Amino acid sequence: MERSEAHGFAAAMSGAFLLSCLLFAAINRHQRGPYMDEAFHVPQAQAYCHGRFLQWDPMITTLPGLYLVSVGAVKPAAWLFGWTGSVVCSAGMLRFINLLFSAGNFYLLYLLLFKIHQKNKAVSGFQRILSTLTLAMFPTLYFFTFLYYTDPGSVFFTLFAYLMCLYGNHKTSALLGFCGFMFRQTNIVWTVFCAGNIVAEKLNEAWKTELQKKKDEKISSRKGSFSDLIRILQFLIEYLITPKNLVILTALTWPYIILVTVFFIFVFINGGIVVGDRSSHEACLHFPQLFYFLSFTVFFSFPHLLTPTKIRKFLLSLRKHPVQYSLIAVISLFLIWKFTYVHKYLLADNRHYTFYVWRKVFQRHDLVKYVLVPVYIFAGWSFADTLKSKSIFWILMYFVCLLAVTVPQKLLEFRYFILPFLIYRLNIPFPSLYRQLLELAFYIVVNAVTFYLFLNRTFQWPNSDEIQRFMW
Repeated sequence: MERSEAHGFAAAMSGAFLLSCLLFAAINRHQRGPYMDEAFHVPQAQAYCHGRFLQWDPMITTLPGLYLVSVGAVKPAAWLFGWTGSVVCSAGMLRFINLLFSAGNFYLLYLLLFKIHQKNKAVSGFQRILSTLTLAMFPTLYFFTFLYYTDPGSVFFTLFAYLMCLYGNHKTSALLGFCGFMFRQTNIVWTVFCAGNIVAEKLNEAWKTELQKKKDEKISSRKGSFSDLIRILQFLIEYLITPKNLVILTALTWPYIILVTVFFIFVFINGGIVVGDRSSHEACLHFPQLFYFLSFTVFFSFPHLLTPTKIRKFLLSLRKHPVQYSLIAVISLFLIWKFTYVHKYLLADNRHYTFYVWRKVFQRHDLVKYVLVPVYIFAGWSFADTLKSKSIFWILMYFVCLLAVTVPQKLLEFRYFILPFLIYRLNIPFPSLYRQLLELAFYIVVNAVTFYLFLNRTFQWPNSDEIQRFMW
């Protein structure tokens, strides 16, 4: 890192942290007590603070990583600064843990952007800092920086594991993946993603060697005709069933294999992936979740995905391959027809964006969910088009992980999209400076509106005296 870039990064990170501290103070003045899921997380952390490690709230569905880290941070700080009484593990003090995770995420995002795009010499230090600031302000993640939720810590350990994987420190990566798993069980998918990076790299090397042997065959390692894709899949199967290749891959990925094995042992002993209350977290094949994620990604990446050039390219592709797109449309319609689920929380809780999206869009008419198929197809095409700089094996691996982390979820919850979105956004090529600035400005506006609604537009339910606040 050059000196000017180092100074710029330090200024951006310090400024972002100062702004977050001011916003943190305002939120804690308005909402001193636990709110929403904090009503479960805060008392559980306070029980750990008092040494009651066997006490567990059965309504909590995640493992105790957040509470263990909180106690490990707050207790030494209390001893060092002489804090006593209720301040030690108050809601405000516990929320501050996530503010620290947010600062860590800022640094990790910068390091990941630097590592992933290090071969692109055209990217300036200013662009890297700007993209880091933008992703650190990503609205769905940034909002939960100020509440005692698992999201900032979950993102921190997962991004840290990904960074260590890219640098080849796989044992450290697996250990960090375990920490991420302790925050949220579904993070095991991103452990598989880290292992998949190694596999995709080896596959790409072998595929290039294969192409050198068959120079007369015009096969692309990244994109091409349907027949090329069939050849790539045949090569993939042949490579993975070869014992020698399996031994090599096992030797490279054994730390991740151990962690995945531990996960399956946990699922077997626990009787499922969910800890505690399982009635509201039932796994199902909710394929439209993939469509919701693609729409979510287009919304938050519209400066990159929703451009006149991309629309023209999509229409040209549509004209060239009408049969393929017709088949995709039919499959999409079938998946929506047979696999759409509506969670009771989505219909009942009017404190979230998803409630209004569902009511204002999907509940207008039964046919709306089918009419949106062309939008989903464009979103999917545009999404894939921005990843064309990655190898086909990386794309396949990421897509498998994306399906694994979204489809089993019955509840439409934007927080579940945070990690797949960030990993996608980290891996697409750097856009122009204008598009980066537009993206940052959009995130700032969305954050400003959300925090304004949370702080100033409170309301009450008819059967409750509690103050309700609007949030993600």
